[in-house]
Amino acid sequence: MEGKLYAGEDYKKEFDPQDYLKTYYAFDSGTVAENEILKFNLKNLFQTFSSGGVGGDILIDIGSGPTIYQLLSACEAFREIIVSDYTEQNLWELEKWLKKEPGAYDWSPAVQYVCELEGDRSRCQEKESRLRRTVTQLLKCDVTQPHPLAPAQVPPADCVLTLLALESACPDADAYRAAIRGLVSLLKPGGHLVTMAALRSKHYMVGAKKFFGLPLEKETVEKAVQEAGCQVLRCEYCPISYSEVHSTNEGICFVVARKGPRA
Repeated sequence: MEGKLYAGEDYKKEFDPQDYLKTYYAFDSGTVAENEILKFNLKNLFQTFSSGGVGGDILIDIGSGPTIYQLLSACEAFREIIVSDYTEQNLWELEKWLKKEPGAYDWSPAVQYVCELEGDRSRCQEKESRLRRTVTQLLKCDVTQPHPLAPAQVPPADCVLTLLALESACPDADAYRAAIRGLVSLLKPGGHLVTMAALRSKHYMVGAKKFFGLPLEKETVEKAVQEAGCQVLRCEYCPISYSEVHSTNEGICFVVARKGPRA
């Protein structure tokens, strides 16, 4: 339907992973804004999981979508990675890449970029193999529920990662704050929450379909994290926005926080 804004349950039928990947993750063959945002994320993730000292046994990625770029640095810092998403089609897309199946998305430009950040561009195949070994579970998630991974049982995590997911899933600011609390509940005391949000978004496009975006401010993100019992260690703001034809956001922010002992 022309002009329809998709949200919530619509994702299960209307979200096309291939359209999403072609729009936002074409890397050097894509649009400048999308490439710059991807590079901003890859640089911040590299810093977080290398010199930033965030690591441990278990990382849980919430709302992974059909992407693996967010795990390329993390797989060097964690023994086990659990990925999750709300839709079956995104989990299928991830599984295709993990199993090297025909038609899997080609992430090699992003892999090479991260290997260059790490100082060894010859490690691309080794990096992909390591990530495939490190991802141990693909789970369904719903961040609008108090227990976002229910009914699955997972051990307390050293890190919870979520990029560009909550502002798509949460209908309002109260739901966003509740979702952050739900993610923090997955962490062990002293564990880290790592999140990136598109700010002041109203919608974003996947192919010809328009999906809801929650208009967040940088201060809203920081305050929600603090109210959930975390100390914000780093908040990187970048004024760059996605191409106007793809999204209505104004800037992005990348946050690293640590859960307190009583959260």
